[in-house]
Amino acid sequence: MDRFTEEIIKDALVAVGEEMFNAMIRTSMSPIIYETTDFAVGITSADGELLAQGNGIAAFLATLDTAVQSTLQHYPSAGDVRPGDVFITNTPYEGGGSHLSDVVIIVPVFHEDTLIAWAVNKAHWTELGGANPGSASTEATEIFQEGLQFHFLKLFEEGVVNQALVSMIRTNVRLPESTIGDMYAGVAAARVGARRILELADKYGQANLLLAMENLLDYGERMTRLELAALPQGRYEAEDVVEDDGLGNGPFRIQVAITITHERMIADFTGTDPQAPGPINCSYIGLVTGARCLFKAVTNPDIPANGGCFRALEVICPEGTVLSATSPAAVSLYYEPLIASIDVMWKALANAVPERLPAGHQRSVGATFISGTHPDTGEFFVFGEPLVGGWGASLDSDGDSGQFSCGNGETYNVPVELFESRYGLQVEQYALHNEDGGAGQHRAGKGVVLDYRVLGDEARITYAASRTVSRPWGLRGGQDGSNNYLQVLRNDGSVERHHMVTGLRAERGEVFRLTTATGGGFGDARQRARDLVARDLKNEYITPEQAAREYGYET
Repeated sequence: MDRFTEEIIKDALVAVGEEMFNAMIRTSMSPIIYETTDFAVGITSADGELLAQGNGIAAFLATLDTAVQSTLQHYPSAGDVRPGDVFITNTPYEGGGSHLSDVVIIVPVFHEDTLIAWAVNKAHWTELGGANPGSASTEATEIFQEGLQFHFLKLFEEGVVNQALVSMIRTNVRLPESTIGDMYAGVAAARVGARRILELADKYGQANLLLAMENLLDYGERMTRLELAALPQGRYEAEDVVEDDGLGNGPFRIQVAITITHERMIADFTGTDPQAPGPINCSYIGLVTGARCLFKAVTNPDIPANGGCFRALEVICPEGTVLSATSPAAVSLYYEPLIASIDVMWKALANAVPERLPAGHQRSVGATFISGTHPDTGEFFVFGEPLVGGWGASLDSDGDSGQFSCGNGETYNVPVELFESRYGLQVEQYALHNEDGGAGQHRAGKGVVLDYRVLGDEARITYAASRTVSRPWGLRGGQDGSNNYLQVLRNDGSVERHHMVTGLRAERGEVFRLTTATGGGFGDARQRARDLVARDLKNEYITPEQAAREYGYET
């Protein structure tokens, strides 16, 4: 195979992931998928090594390939996997695992009776049963309370759908039409990927396609190792906390020691606290995802992600911690410790590579699930979304305001117009706030305040966040940031404040107010340029009192 053909095939493999991504957006039924893009799609080699990923959620970076690898372990014999099969899994404790709401659809790709690849889709289903609407809880104590479990089942067998399984899903979820619709969207997106791989095999030949796959992985490894060799060698340590598990236990310590050599990065999380009684647990696969995200950020984020990019990364963590929880631990809120694992690695390396890593950010998905009955249609609704917040300032610039956390990746807001027409709530305020925090020579990005007024007789909210007591960390004298929290503005004028709550009720006219953290500042605030302080005052990013107190600026 000539070099030009090889490059064409490699680029086509990356394009397959992008086409799968677009197919999922076009066919799904839930806003958390087609608007927020809380999903990821990709293709792997026959043995489950990631070739390309069309990514919405960065925190799925180790879950597509590992899902395939675990599927192969469950179906090890010849003939166990056949053309037309479609597998489904959501188990948190094996490959592909995060929490039950993240469902993986896996399609094997056969060419001339040979398994040559897999097409994979992983998406957040808004409803998967369990004790609470949205299948999320801050109160669960075991996995069985959190929804349906699919343990590497065949959704289709040789092209024939498993109607009994589909019927079981439909019967056990609160939103059957959209849940089943999202399931079939996942199948469609994976099948798009499978068709495109077969077209490449037909056009260029199976042998050439397999060779190009191998070379694509080797290219990812080679380019990543070049970047790794340029990083400062040494051992870097940091620790932080996740404040609460939802049941009042905590804080839980997250600890890492990172060793960088010219050949390898080792992230050792030994010393992290044992798994929690409540649902603030993450499985080891989730931890690997977090480590991959940070590793990609400090090597070469521009190289399309594939398995070769991560061959130089080793992740160590004893079994049974909040970052390596074992069955039957509750894992609804897995994303909070996962993001904490990214952030603590980030914190350990920030002073070593300040040109690549800013100060700390809001470090929370702030996932919010609101349910109720629409006042106009009488239909039951469940709405779920992540929240944006402030990112930290960096060596040469202010932080970004109103951005999703490092675990979210390329996700988006649900537009207000769609939200208000579909759900029994009104968005009364969505703005950057100017709470104290994040001052520095370079100012941190600002968090937001978001108000939802209840229009129906009642609505209920499930909300969980970290960085509710601890604050996003500043760098080189920069001020720490602010906190994430929920308030409920009651009709009697009282205000309640929460950071972990399940099914909290509000009546008609009451307001759920969601406030997200401002990031950490960089450098001494007294060294900030006077014209930049004046601009911040004009834009109401800071108050006159903050300008005088933090920056020594008098109006």
